[in-house]
Amino acid sequence: MKKRLLAPVLASAFFLTGCGATKIGRILDEPNRYRNRNVTVEGRVDRSFGAIVTGVYQVDDGSGKLYVLSKGGVPRTGSKVKVKGRVQQGITLGSRSYGTVLTEDSHRVQY
Repeated sequence: MKKRLLAPVLASAFFLTGCGATKIGRILDEPNRYRNRNVTVEGRVDRSFGAIVTGVYQVDDGSGKLYVLSKGGVPRTGSKVKVKGRVQQGITLGSRSYGTVLTEDSHRVQY
């Protein structure tokens, strides 16, 4: 009986562990804690600057704003997105420096 109950409980715990998005405000408040760690953030695209292959866009989740470096295009300004990536610090692109940024692994526009 116990083994039959244990499997669904463990499966539920595993599923729920990685589902939540990290608040951008927490990342900005404690950048050393999140540096080089993979996180997921959700919010609206506040600004976007795209080139043919790469781009930068800013996500605002209400707790803060974070620039995202993309290698696969950028979502449109105003889009609601869910972004997975690695937190980095001290990134410079061209002549512009960015403090704490998210290097995107993937993003999904939410409808």
